[in-house]
Formats: sequence, C-alpha cells, structure tokens
Amino acid sequence: PELKEETERILNQLGLTTTEAIRLFFKQVQLQRRLPFPLKLPNNETQEALNDAYNRRDLTSRNKTEELFEDLGI
Repeated sequence: PELKEETERILNQLGLTTTEAIRLFFKQVQLQRRLPFPLKLPNNETQEALNDAYNRRDLTSRNKTEELFEDLGI
C-alpha cells in the first residue's frame, strides 16, 4: 500500500493516472521491444551498503544539517 500511495502521488504531480502511466509503459515496451530502462543487479559494494542500511549497521547520524554538510564538504 505504501508503494502504491507514493507512486500515485508522484504520478499525480506529473499529471498522470496510474492507468495512463501503465499504458505509457506498455507502449514503450512495444516500441522498443524491451524494457524501457536497464535492469541490473547491484555490485557487491552497493549490495553491502544496502544491507548495512537495511539492518541499520555502520550508520552515522548528525544532530544538525550544518554538521552533515560540513562532513560532506558542502
């Protein structure tokens, strides 16, 4: 339900209904004879980072956005 709600909110901002978005997707598959975007598995480093984030391991938090920006060099 969360995914559907968020997706519908985004599509609404784009001026599309879910049905229209699905129709566009199908049309692109038909025209390109493939998925209209690349499908890739994440590399090991990315998969590790995703697992760490999902399991809340090795995360660093900041109390203020200024501290975060300073750490990022922004």
